Amino acid sequence: MKSDQVKVGDQQAPHRSLFHALGQTEEEMKRPMVGIVSSYNEIVPGHMNLDKIVEAVKMGVAMAGGTPVVFPAIAVCDGIAMGHIGMKYSLVTRDLIADSTECMAIAHQFDALVMIPNCDKNVPGLLMAAARINVPTIFVSGGPMLAGHINGHKTSLSTMFEKVGAMAAGTISREELEEYERNACPTCGSCSGMYTANSMNCLTEALGMGLRGNGTIPAVYSERLRLAKHAGMQVMKLLEKNIRPRDIMTEKAFYNALKVDMALGCSTNSMLHLPAIAHEAGVELDLDLANEMSAITPNLCHLAPAGPTYIEDLNEAGGVYAVMNELNKRNLLDTDLITVTGKTVGENIAGCENRNPDVIRPIDHPYSETGGIAVLKGNLAPDSGVVKRSAVAEEMMVHEGPARVFDCEEDAIQAIRGGKINPGDVVVIRYEGPKGGPGMREMLNPTSAIMGMGLGSSVALITDGRFSGASRGAVIGHVSPEAAVGGPIALVEEGDIIRIDIPKNRLDFDVSEEELEARRAKWQPREPKVTTGYLARYASLVTSGNRGAVLEVPGKEQ
Repeated sequence: MKSDQVKVGDQQAPHRSLFHALGQTEEEMKRPMVGIVSSYNEIVPGHMNLDKIVEAVKMGVAMAGGTPVVFPAIAVCDGIAMGHIGMKYSLVTRDLIADSTECMAIAHQFDALVMIPNCDKNVPGLLMAAARINVPTIFVSGGPMLAGHINGHKTSLSTMFEKVGAMAAGTISREELEEYERNACPTCGSCSGMYTANSMNCLTEALGMGLRGNGTIPAVYSERLRLAKHAGMQVMKLLEKNIRPRDIMTEKAFYNALKVDMALGCSTNSMLHLPAIAHEAGVELDLDLANEMSAITPNLCHLAPAGPTYIEDLNEAGGVYAVMNELNKRNLLDTDLITVTGKTVGENIAGCENRNPDVIRPIDHPYSETGGIAVLKGNLAPDSGVVKRSAVAEEMMVHEGPARVFDCEEDAIQAIRGGKINPGDVVVIRYEGPKGGPGMREMLNPTSAIMGMGLGSSVALITDGRFSGASRGAVIGHVSPEAAVGGPIALVEEGDIIRIDIPKNRLDFDVSEEELEARRAKWQPREPKVTTGYLARYASLVTSGNRGAVLEVPGKEQ
C-alpha cells in the first residue's frame, strides 16, 4: 500500500506515534488509508450539507475495510461573489483547490481518495487534482438544489438576477422582488438549473468518475446519502483493482463528455474546465473539437436557464445515464471505456430509459440536430469565443449591430440599467479576461440586466470574461486572445459594426485589416489592476481562455 511509506517499518515509528496521537488504533493503521476531500463550509449553500455527505462516505469506506481520513478544500459561492471584486477570486480557486489537494494527498501518502465537491470550481479543481495525483479516486457531489416555487412557477437563481433588472426597468415592484428573494433558492444544494456546478457534476458521470445520480439526485434526498455510502464502498473496490483516474479520464472519455455536454446544453464554463482537466490527465483538448462534437450531437435538453425544466426534473426523467442512452442509439458514445463503477460505459447505461420525453427529448426529436454550445472564430476572436447556443433566442442567432464598448463590468451595468443601451446594440466588455481581470469574472449581472430590461431578443454581449451557467441570450464569452494581451477585442471602438453568426460559428467586426494594423500600432498595454497577493501571481501565470485558463509553468511551454 502507498500509505505503508508512513506506517510500516522501524523508520516509520515516529510517523506511527503521530497516528497514535490522532487516536488511531493498530487495526486502523493496518487498513488502506482513504483521504476524503471535503468542500464543506458555512458560506456556500451548495456545501452546507456536505458534512452529512462526508459522514456517509466515511461509513461506506469503513464498512468496506478502509480507514477514512478527512481533510478540507476551500470553496467560493459564485452567487455571493458576483458583481464585485469577489468574483475575481472565483475561477482562481480552481487551481488553489487542485494544488492544495495535491499537497495533502502526496504529503500524507493516501492510498485512495473520495472527492466531495458541489459548486462551481470545486468539481473541476478536484478532477484536476485527481488526474494529477492518480490514485484510485471516486467523486460524490452534494447534489442540486430543488427549484423554488412562486405563483405556480418554478424559479431559480437566474430568475432572481433577472428580476433585479426587471425592477430597474419598472416592470415589477419591490414587494415582488422581495418575494422572489425569499423563495427562489429554497434549499441547500448547487443552484437548481443547468449552471456550472450542475454541469460539471453531470459531466463527472459522463467522464466515468462518479456513480449514477452524482449530478442529479437532489441534495435534500436521502438517496444522496445512500449514494455517498456506496461511493465510500466503491473506492475500496477501485483500490483493490487498482483502477486510477488516468485509466478512466482518457481522450475518448473526454470526447464522451463533450457529447454529453452538447446534449445537456451545459454551461459555457465547461469549455474552460474540460480542457483544464484533460491537460492534467495528459490529454490536449482543442476547443475546435467542440464544434466537431456539436455537429454530430443533438441537443436533447433545455434545462434552466434555457428552458422551464430543472435538475430535479432531469433526475426524475432518468438522469445523465438516460441522456447517454439516447445518444447511444446513434452510436455517438464510446461504450467500452472503464468507469468508477468497475464496469464500462455501455454496461452502466444499459436499460437506462428516458422516462420523460418533455425533459429529455428522444434522439429522433431533438431541440436541434447540433449541440448546445458553439465555439465562434473570426477577426474579433481569432482563437475562440464561446456561446451557449441552446439558450439563444432564434432571432439572435444571426445579429449585426454597433459596438458599445466598456473596459470593465461595472461601467457596462451602469449603462444597461441607466437605459443607455438600445435595441440592436452589441455590448463589449473587455479587460476582464484571465490576465486582464484578473480572474475572468462571470458576467451574470450584465446579462441578467439585459434580460430584465427586456432587451434579450435585441441586444448581444461579448466579453473576454466569462458567463455564469445562469446567463442566457446572445452572450459570447472567453473571447481570445483577451484584451490585456492585445487581442482584437482591445481594438474595438465605439460604433464599430459587429457581426455574429452562430450557425456559421463566426464572430467578426467590420474593420479593414489596414485599420486594424493602425489601431494595433497605437495600442498600449494597461497597467495591471492588481499588483499584490494571489491575484497578481495568478495573472503572471495564467494562459488564455481557449486553453482552459490553465497556469503556465515558468520556463516551460505548455
